[in-house]
Amino acid sequence: MTDNDRSFASARYDAGRRSGMTASRREGLWPLGFLPLLILPVVALLLASWMPRWGFMWAMAFALYAGCKWLTYREARVRGGAPSRPRALGYLLAWPGMDATAFLYGTDRPARPRPSEWMVAALKTAFGAGLTWVIARTALPANPLLAGWLGMVGLVFVLHFGAFHLLSLAWRSLGVNAQPIMRNPLRSNSLAEFWGRRWNTAFHELATRFTFRPLRTVVGRTTATLLVFLISGLIHELVISIPANGGYGLPTGYFLLQGLGLAGERTPLGRRLGLGRGWRGRLFTVVVAAGPAFWLFSEPFVRNVILPMLAFIGAT
Repeated sequence: MTDNDRSFASARYDAGRRSGMTASRREGLWPLGFLPLLILPVVALLLASWMPRWGFMWAMAFALYAGCKWLTYREARVRGGAPSRPRALGYLLAWPGMDATAFLYGTDRPARPRPSEWMVAALKTAFGAGLTWVIARTALPANPLLAGWLGMVGLVFVLHFGAFHLLSLAWRSLGVNAQPIMRNPLRSNSLAEFWGRRWNTAFHELATRFTFRPLRTVVGRTTATLLVFLISGLIHELVISIPANGGYGLPTGYFLLQGLGLAGERTPLGRRLGLGRGWRGRLFTVVVAAGPAFWLFSEPFVRNVILPMLAFIGAT
């Protein structure tokens, strides 16, 4: 595909995206685009008894990820035409982001990454590895629950902050618009900034396109936001509570709290209190997002899923 072809495909896709999901169905997104997302999690559930709990967690996470990945690829292809085979395979198999348009058809060549960014990504990966395979092991005899948390945080650094950032650097070095999915979340001055532009932007892109925008036209912005967080909570029940066989309802409660906090900072009172800016906004974000993190990653999950997984990979 030439640059002109990609430019035309990108423009066509943007115009189609503004027309909403109804147009997508008319053009063939349903049912082929949604079938893997409906079938793969069911397959993971059926195979759950054959796997350790941590294996089932990864199987369910991969099933949901693969279904969403195909959905975004299918939508981009329906709207923008067929991309080149190497670019399509790269998006499906070697990139965790969900912005198919930018990856497949983007014509704006990203700036070549600086050496310092490569170094930062490598340091984050090394930090996560040290936290997982050294610090967590040291903490295990004294406090297994703490060791589980340390190992879990370490793996997040290894994957989301480290390896995925390195993948972004590699693709951008090749001229592909693949921006990092984690974008300095500690710099967030509001929950809206944290969840919308800095933490796991792959999920934000997916939720905005397929859930928030269609719902907003029906129920309004605030209710649509709360419903998106509710759906996110239910997804995390599949990946966290069911594998752990415990902590049911806590991930949903966590994400509903995030939605309520985000709605609250947009109210006149929230604006008067400065919840969306400056140090007050940053403090509010940390308290709401990090304070109840034990709801999201409950004790049964850490004990029944994370600790056995850490033992399997030789971290404890």
